[in-house]
Amino acid sequence: MKHRKAIAEKGQQNVPWLLLMFTLPAKRASQRVDIWRKLKRYGALALRTSGYLLPNNAENMEHFQWLATSVRNHDGEASVAQVQSLDDHSHDGLQKLFLDARSRDYETLAQHLRKLLKQKRRAPADLVRVRHRLQEIIAIDFFNSPMRGRVETLLAATTAAQNSSGASADIPMKALKTEYHNRIWVTRPRPGIDRVASAWLIVHFIDAEARFIFAMDSRQHPGALPFDMFQEGGFGHVGDDCSFENLRKRFRISDPKVKTIAEMIHDADLGDAKFGCVEAIGIDRILIGWAQQGVTDDELLRRGMELIEGLYHSLN
Repeated sequence: MKHRKAIAEKGQQNVPWLLLMFTLPAKRASQRVDIWRKLKRYGALALRTSGYLLPNNAENMEHFQWLATSVRNHDGEASVAQVQSLDDHSHDGLQKLFLDARSRDYETLAQHLRKLLKQKRRAPADLVRVRHRLQEIIAIDFFNSPMRGRVETLLAATTAAQNSSGASADIPMKALKTEYHNRIWVTRPRPGIDRVASAWLIVHFIDAEARFIFAMDSRQHPGALPFDMFQEGGFGHVGDDCSFENLRKRFRISDPKVKTIAEMIHDADLGDAKFGCVEAIGIDRILIGWAQQGVTDDELLRRGMELIEGLYHSLN
């Protein structure tokens, strides 16, 4: 009996989708709107042929079962089904629809952040609301949209700009020779163009023995040096500068090729065309593609640093 139950549970886990179908009486307009709002909050995909789709997991099953119960309590009919496939959508096609929906959410948030970044004064509540909205989107980003990294970068830049009046002064040369050598450096997971370029800069010009780890909160690793993180301190965005630019300036790296790369990284990372450089945009797209393929953080960093190394040697 237990063996049959285990087989059944395993079979359910292999069914990739949940489908909710429901109808409500015409007089239940307000309840219908309430259901639709909850479906949107849960990240459900509306199918043209009727019904709503979510990836099959315990949390989404609970959401759909709760909604189905709510529909029935308002004199409607509802069914929740586990679905192996849909004959008019491929599995990859459905994933793309979810990714497209989340990318639109992220882009809306990115546009808001770009506006905040241009403002000279920002209310602290603005960034609180942005962080809250970002967490809502991440919670329903079932297939890891590459747009998430872009929004996190913009949020880091806006947070840094908010605190730029208290930016650190230049690092004394004596400290450069001791404090920042043979250290562990921490940055956010899924490294993009600014983070891989910053890691390359650290290894080649700051700390040849640097080791890198990944965390969403640098405070989890109090002995590590943070870069391109959300928290204050470390080496992140300052004012209009991305993390790579901040590192170059604070460690007073005078190599002219590094200055040129800094302009490329700025334009690729912030997308504001400040320097009119397009060379690193292709590297950024490659990193996004590798991230979508499930390449590990360590491997993304290694490959990205190799690309930056090649870019450096291509410059005259």
